[in-house]
Amino acid sequence: MDCIESDSRGPYGQFRPYPLWDRGMSFPLDVSPQLAILIGTALLLAIGWSATWWAARRQSSEVDQFRNQLHELLAVKDPSHRLHVNGRPSEFVDMAATVNRLLDVRTEEEPEDETQPQEPLFGLLAETIPEVVLIHHEHMLFANAMAADLFGVQPQALLGKPVTDLVRPAYRAVTRKHIAALLAGEDPGDDIEIQLINGDDRGLWVELHSRVIAYDDQQAILSVARDIGHRKSMEASLGRGKLQARITLESIGEGVITTDTQGVIDYMNEAAETLTGTGRTSGIGKQLTDLIALVDEADRKSLGDPVMKCLAERRRVNLGRRALLLSRQSDKEHSIELTASPIRGPDNHIAGCVIIFHDVSEIRGLTRQMSYQATHDALTGLVNRSEFERRVDGALQSARSEDVSHVLCYLDLDRFKAVNDTSGHLAGDNMLREIAGLLKDRVRDSDTIGRLGGDEFGMLLVGCPLDKARQIADDTCRAIADHRFVWQDQIFDIGVSIGLVEMDGQSGSVESMLSAADSACYVAKQKGRGRVHVYSARDEAVARERGEIQWLQRLQVALKENRFELHAQPIISLAGRVSRGPAVEVLLRMRDESGQTIGPAQFLASAERYQLMSHIDRWVVQATLTAIASGALRLPEHRSCAINLSGQTLGDEGFLEFVVDCLDHTGVAPEQICFEMPETAVVGNLEHAGRFINVLHGMGCRFALDDFGGGLGSFSNLKHLALDYLKIDGTFTRNLGRDNVNQAMVAAMIKLARTLDFEVIAEQVEDQVSFETVRRMGVDFAQGYVVERPQPLPAVH
Repeated sequence: MDCIESDSRGPYGQFRPYPLWDRGMSFPLDVSPQLAILIGTALLLAIGWSATWWAARRQSSEVDQFRNQLHELLAVKDPSHRLHVNGRPSEFVDMAATVNRLLDVRTEEEPEDETQPQEPLFGLLAETIPEVVLIHHEHMLFANAMAADLFGVQPQALLGKPVTDLVRPAYRAVTRKHIAALLAGEDPGDDIEIQLINGDDRGLWVELHSRVIAYDDQQAILSVARDIGHRKSMEASLGRGKLQARITLESIGEGVITTDTQGVIDYMNEAAETLTGTGRTSGIGKQLTDLIALVDEADRKSLGDPVMKCLAERRRVNLGRRALLLSRQSDKEHSIELTASPIRGPDNHIAGCVIIFHDVSEIRGLTRQMSYQATHDALTGLVNRSEFERRVDGALQSARSEDVSHVLCYLDLDRFKAVNDTSGHLAGDNMLREIAGLLKDRVRDSDTIGRLGGDEFGMLLVGCPLDKARQIADDTCRAIADHRFVWQDQIFDIGVSIGLVEMDGQSGSVESMLSAADSACYVAKQKGRGRVHVYSARDEAVARERGEIQWLQRLQVALKENRFELHAQPIISLAGRVSRGPAVEVLLRMRDESGQTIGPAQFLASAERYQLMSHIDRWVVQATLTAIASGALRLPEHRSCAINLSGQTLGDEGFLEFVVDCLDHTGVAPEQICFEMPETAVVGNLEHAGRFINVLHGMGCRFALDDFGGGLGSFSNLKHLALDYLKIDGTFTRNLGRDNVNQAMVAAMIKLARTLDFEVIAEQVEDQVSFETVRRMGVDFAQGYVVERPQPLPAVH
């Protein structure tokens, strides 16, 4: 400041206190000098002590009370006046009592004529306390070293200067008003917060405590300025935090609404405005249900008011995954996920509610689409086999619990193969779509039509009597027989055979019901096609015998026309990277006449019955070695590929020579092959199996005992075989994490394997819990859907 002259000075510790007594300070109390000294000492100690207390406790009422009593003690001219000590025990009550005792002692010991000076002690105390101390009216009459230090001058340089020269310009007007009110005898109100000039661009925040006193025979003001810079910094940080929080809330995609304890909205962010269709100026002050309605997506039933439920129950409320938001201001609907949570204050009292809702319309749309695709046939739009079976299971449960009956129909198209063979699969696909439309027209909305296979369909007639179902089936046969399918320049007439089975409370499983309906359909075909037949117990035996004969023919054709194909499923090590062990297993599939994939469970039993397994296993070995040699099947270094062999194949004396020849011709290293053999097959063909294993193991091939634990083989025979791995049967690994019995059996198998120095493979590990369980139990390798599903290998010729 230009108005203040700078003085050269040493360090702060070298400041000499300004001699206050030279200014002739006097107090309006006709008491002895020593008594005045005690009072002044108490006053300054209280001011300094209260400043410290204020920094810790924030504007304590006891500080104000104690300070006011000290000022009153100075203002009253009665030497017998004392501080009040009544009230609850506290430091201030103790201090007041101590001051009173000192005054009593000094009054008793004080000489009649005491002329010792009192001002030096006051000046010393003023220079000692770590706060700015001023005596002033509009101009400064006294300043301690702390005040002068703000400007880097000696205290004397401040005398006579306007008090506002110490204040930043923005706060000078409020300071003048405060001083004027004090000098006029008015109540200036609370202490004021201002910024002093201290050489820093930001200034020094202080809280100014002021009282009127008599100084040098004139009215003056005693002011103490307490540093509150830290508190202001905290408040500024908090303010920035609130601003940042508000900016963040306005930026996020989730809608955010807050309410008070009565559920009245007091804040909405921009996303909430968009979702509710209501501007915040219109929404604030209203209830949530005034802006939107919340209903269930499935049945459109109201979900109530989550805000009032949250406030009433004092807990978080979630509306679940099917909430639909309906705006009362527009016709917009949004699929949302909504949570209403109580807002709790520092004392854990509920201060309101915060509602967070997220628009999941797109996600739910994709979920519905994916769910539809997973449960419906892409070609016809009918439900697929798995969904049809699920609905049949639901019908069976209702039949058992509600004493109702349903009818299951199995439909197989006649002469469909002729369409595919003459006009191609595109024509066949179009015809299937037309047939699906005809079937949907024949049933009620409550019934289900499903595509079960290539040209096979199912109908579930819910709550339908058998006689009525027979009539519906006859009408369906006539409608399809009368239908003419036109493709380019050709006209096709087709038919359908239908088998019916009634489902009631005594019916068996889904599989048995489908098998019965399929058997009845087979009998209908045998009667001349285009017929309807109701299931009887004898039908199934006839169909089974006839069906197995058909499988013999189909398998022979598949071997001749190379309709088999290989799929590969990875096997992973549970111990990390390993130097050897199986890396993949090849699995067999077959393609039928329409190009549909047929799993081994459907044809292996027939292949074994008609002694075709050796032929099939030869095809598998030849195709696998060719795939490895050509690079169609790549194996990690020093890892092997697992090939399954049947018990019939192990009994084939020529199979060993066949394998050796294949290894020679393809050039595949024996170490790259691991043969898996069922436990029961090995024990049942122990002599042949032993020779087969010993020869190929000596060449470098690896061997695994498959389906271990599923049979009743003798463990004593295992130690004589050159085996490398035990493969635990899938019946023990499925649901392993929750089945204690299976866990105990698997633990015993692992212990046996370790005794025989075998490594352990767990197959059909289908879920993450089972996967973690086998890992924890010490299994070496695992495969199953949780690792990866089988994938087809490229065809190799």
